Amino acid sequence: MLEAGLGEGYWVIPEGYGGRTSAFDDHTVSFERNGAKALPMLLASHAPLDLVIIMLGANDLKAAICPTVDGALAGMARLVEIVRCFPFTWGMATPLVMVVSPPHFCDRANGEGPQSGRIVAESQKLAPDYRALAEERGCGFFDAATVARASLVDGVHLNAANTRAIGSALVAPVRQMLG
Repeated sequence: MLEAGLGEGYWVIPEGYGGRTSAFDDHTVSFERNGAKALPMLLASHAPLDLVIIMLGANDLKAAICPTVDGALAGMARLVEIVRCFPFTWGMATPLVMVVSPPHFCDRANGEGPQSGRIVAESQKLAPDYRALAEERGCGFFDAATVARASLVDGVHLNAANTRAIGSALVAPVRQMLG
């Protein structure tokens, strides 16, 4: 939706990956999902880039990883630092960064809390903390909770309609950042 909304002359490279954390190893899964480990390779393979949009943090809030917003905030700060300090070559400019706060968790349709011991109240702290980080680091910011809701199936993940809503809502702020 984002690329279509931006129109001709824009190319969006989606790198969404289920279960990815910002900067934490998740030893409960069978393969690597640490965004801080993946980001340098992605920056190198996709360079040159004008803008990097990062929406992570929901998986950081798993009870087994770091159930408070502090871990997600530290992880997001690390990802911004990786983009800003990456050794781009051949005179490539460092891309702009947009921090996107994921939608809030919700209770599941069966009345249980969000999957993997996540806490709804902690997810609601992401947007104000991510906004402050973005302002401090000179990044763009978007709160996906303003346009999307977590699925009642697990209280965390997005269905297709909510994913499309985020893509559509990002068109204006991305255009503004890129001029």
